Amino acid sequence: MSEDQQNNVFGPLTNLIGTWQGNKGVDMAPERDGLDENGYYETIEFVPVDDEIENAEEQELVALHYHKVVRRLSNDNVFHDETGYLIWEDATKTIMHSLVIPRGVGLIAGGCCSIDDTQENEVTFSMTAGGDNTDWPIMQSPFMLDKAQTTAFTHKMSFTRDKLSYAHTTTVEIYGRIFEHTDQNVLTKADA
Repeated sequence: MSEDQQNNVFGPLTNLIGTWQGNKGVDMAPERDGLDENGYYETIEFVPVDDEIENAEEQELVALHYHKVVRRLSNDNVFHDETGYLIWEDATKTIMHSLVIPRGVGLIAGGCCSIDDTQENEVTFSMTAGGDNTDWPIMQSPFMLDKAQTTAFTHKMSFTRDKLSYAHTTTVEIYGRIFEHTDQNVLTKADA
């Protein structure tokens, strides 16, 4: 598929296609006695879902499947593995982010897209799930509901052809308290 064909099919998702790497990550995670700050590096691969997706003969979507692996800078251990989809509905200009992590948690966040033509066509997605937003749910296992319930998720990402930055906050009820678990990083396209 040519670049023009991809632009026509995948719209604002187009520049994400490929492999991204970044080593400037900062993770602020809840611990029993407060917050633990860790530096990290990661690789995210975005792969197009080949065909446009049709729902109930009415909704037309395009999607990228992604896989993200995150390692601590301090010891090279994997501490986060995530897979999911970024899904675009052009008719409503809605971005959807479905993800699962191997801790018994999954979610579908939704939101909006903006494109800044003055900054290398920078695309920004803002998505939320849970909290007061009942349209976009969070699913979790009984153990996680009891011990480490995720109550809200916000995710903002901005990208151009060769730079991707994001920040997200996961609100978690754990250790008898409510924490805002935050992650942020800046990545560059490895296969540009």
